[in-house]
Formats: sequence, structure tokens, C-alpha cells
Amino acid sequence: MKLEDFKPRSKLVTKTTLVDKPRFPVIDAHDHLAEPFGGGWDQKPLTELLDLLDEAGVVHYVDLDGGWGEDILYRHLDHFKAKAPERFQVFGGVDWSKWESLGDGFADWAAGRLKVQKDAGAQGLKIWKPFGLHVKDHKGQLVKVDDARLNPIWETAGELGLPVMIHVADPVAFFDPIDETNERWEEIGEHPDWAFTSPPFPSFMEIMNGFFSLVKRHANTKFIGAHVGCYGENLGWVGKMLDACPNYYIDISARLGELGRQPYTARKFFIQYQDRILFGSDMSPDLDAYRLCYRFLETDDEYFNYNTSEVPGQGRWYAHGMYLPDDVLKKVYRKNAEKVLKIG
Repeated sequence: MKLEDFKPRSKLVTKTTLVDKPRFPVIDAHDHLAEPFGGGWDQKPLTELLDLLDEAGVVHYVDLDGGWGEDILYRHLDHFKAKAPERFQVFGGVDWSKWESLGDGFADWAAGRLKVQKDAGAQGLKIWKPFGLHVKDHKGQLVKVDDARLNPIWETAGELGLPVMIHVADPVAFFDPIDETNERWEEIGEHPDWAFTSPPFPSFMEIMNGFFSLVKRHANTKFIGAHVGCYGENLGWVGKMLDACPNYYIDISARLGELGRQPYTARKFFIQYQDRILFGSDMSPDLDAYRLCYRFLETDDEYFNYNTSEVPGQGRWYAHGMYLPDDVLKKVYRKNAEKVLKIG
């Protein structure tokens, strides 16, 4: 039998708690609405999306797809934000491709574009994971995450009051050799372009240490580390960064699998850093995915699939619920996002 055909069914008898609605209203601080990132909601009637969000208990939705380009940003501002301003935020981005033609003037140009994007309605800046892995300067050199030449971008974001949602690196196993020891072997097999083995790519910790340096250096700018600060496998390390950087927050998007396989550590982490964690799904508006998130955060259910596919998609393990206290849930679901994103 091939591993891809192996779909074991657990014989463990455990309870299943169905959570149709979150215990408190939710702000989804990390998600997508465009093709191919979020299912093409910019091509559908807005009422269909709002009805789904209402059913899911999501009162506000942060769309990050404007980070891919100003064309998408302006389209989404028109389609979502202008029609339901109380329900949406749309983040802008940086066009790294301009560095080749602009040379040493790139950072100042990009900082100027942030001002234009904010005037158009953008309420944050999204930095995607090619930063640190693929982005090159005008001399063809890979750009380090804490490259000082980019200071104008981060400082301008702070001056404009734009939070920076940043995704660097990826799961640690994506940087490891693709062999029998790699816990994400199946996933990388399906997506070989997700392998960032070092060399030729920088090591995972080189990228993360650069990220730490960047956030600490720009103390007047609010940063949100996507996907549990990009290092959900090591909550102790993420906690040290949160301790050292009061301007730093994280979201939990697309990392139920990492958090759910360390439920004792994760629960303690959520309680300790309850003022610094934002809810995010990164699954596009999907009712089943939302309800799975709520089950993970609210219940003490044991050993369940952390995503909606038949076989866990990010590693062959199951998750355990964290049954967070109500006061922590309120902050993670909504209050922290209200503060950081200036909602309400």
C-alpha cells in the first residue's frame, strides 16, 4: 500500500462538540477574498458573503489580498470596503518588482506608495513570504529581512498608523532535507515549490532572527506575525519575541495543527499572552473551517482532525482543544484586533 492511500480511522472513543457559533463575536484578522487566494469572492454578490459571515459569527473581516498589488487593492476597496465599511478592512502591499528599475530609490518610492494606498482606503500593510526567500535588489542580491535600506517603509507605516502583517519563512520542516525524517513530506510532495532547503535558501533561523531584529528596531511600528509569528513549532521562541517587542502581535491563522498537537503548552501560551494574540483563519470565508477553529479554541475535545480534509493536510497528527477561559476568548476573538487594527 502506498502512503498516499493510507487513511487510518481512529478507534479512540472521544466526544465531539459541535460549535455552530463562536461564544463571542469574531474579527477575522487574517484572510483572503480573491482568486486564487480566497475563492473569488470579489466576483460574487456581496450579500452572499455577508450572509455567510453572519452565520459564522464574524463581525469584521480583514482582507490581505491588496498586498499582492494595487490593482487588487483598489478593486477590493470598491467591492467590499466601500459597500460595507463597518465589515471590512483591506491591506495594501509593496511591489518588490520595482526595485530593479528604481535602484537605490526603491524604499523611498515604496514608502510613498503606502501614503497613496492609505489615502485610497488601505488600513494596513501585508508582506508576503517571498520577502526573505525570493525578493532581490537591483543588483540581483537576495534581500535580508532586516535590510536597513528598507527602513523608510517600516517607519512610514508607523507614522501612518498602518499595522504591518508580515509572513516570513514557513513551517520549519519546509527548510529541512526532503527525506524520511521530514514531518511534512507528503505536503511538500504535493507542493514541491514549498521546499526551501538550505542551501540554496537562507536557513529558517537566519530569516527568523532577521525578523526579530526588524521588529525590535522599529519600535514605533505595530507588527503582526502571521501564522503564530511564523514559528508555531516553538512557542517559547515566539514568547521571547513578544516579551522583547511591545509593538509585536501574532495571529493564529492556519496553525491549528501546530497549536493543537501541543495543547498544554499552547493553552499556557494563550493565557500568558492573551493581550497579544489575534484570531485569523486564512481559509477564505468557510463555515466548516470557522466552526473547526471555534471547536479548537472553546472545547476540551481530544484527538480530532485540525482541518476539513479527510487526512490532516499539514502533517499526520491530530489536534486537541484548548477550552480557553471566556476572558481570554473575548480578547483573541475580537478585543485585541479592535485595539491593534483600530476597529470600532
